[in-house]
Amino acid sequence: MQRRTILSAAAAGTLTTTVLATPATAGRRWSPARPFRVRMVLFDGVAEQDFIGPNEAFTIAGFASGGAVTVDYVTGTVPRTVDALGGTRVVVSQGWSTDDTDLLLVPGGGPTGPDEPGVAHEIKKGQLPRSIAAAARRGLVVSSVCTGALLLAAAGLTRGRPCNTHHTVRDQLADSGAVLKDARVVDDGDLITSAGSTSGIDLALHVLAREFGPDFALMIAGVLEFEPRGTVWTVRGR
Repeated sequence: MQRRTILSAAAAGTLTTTVLATPATAGRRWSPARPFRVRMVLFDGVAEQDFIGPNEAFTIAGFASGGAVTVDYVTGTVPRTVDALGGTRVVVSQGWSTDDTDLLLVPGGGPTGPDEPGVAHEIKKGQLPRSIAAAARRGLVVSSVCTGALLLAAAGLTRGRPCNTHHTVRDQLADSGAVLKDARVVDDGDLITSAGSTSGIDLALHVLAREFGPDFALMIAGVLEFEPRGTVWTVRGR
């Protein structure tokens, strides 16, 4: 709690001196009254880094913006405790819900087989890919970190779309009809994918820059003491 308080204070202080002086959010629609709502989908076998990194970036953004960003975890079914890949247990208080979501983020998992908790198992069961496919609508941005792109592929969302994923499963993503891009983050409008697990932080910062402006995203990166790296591929016109 003390660490989070310190980070919040640092973000708020930086926001006052950096962002409010030259408003990065001018003309944007997000505010504490109508925040940018992030939902992260957790499942058994999910890789911790895939969701914890983006969660930290979006959470600090929420503090720094006075509540103009919110972030929650959801499961593919009902509220429950999720057992992550490395043994972390996460109590998820929300079941499947995307109606009040602006960004749906799907993390990946480790190299487990279809009969062990993880991405391959979720694809085999089929329920989560079907739910993701049904959630797609105008105004919702669907995103993935690392092998989470394979869940998007199983949902039928990557065919003909520029995408990326962890380098070890790029061939599987290509088999779905995705157009692979060798970039750390690939932004195709309402579909944003990223490469390996640490690129989830780059994805979060890119989304914050896209929705709130580059100064705001740079401030969040500074609070995190994280240096964005690699290429961000963006569809022409964005």
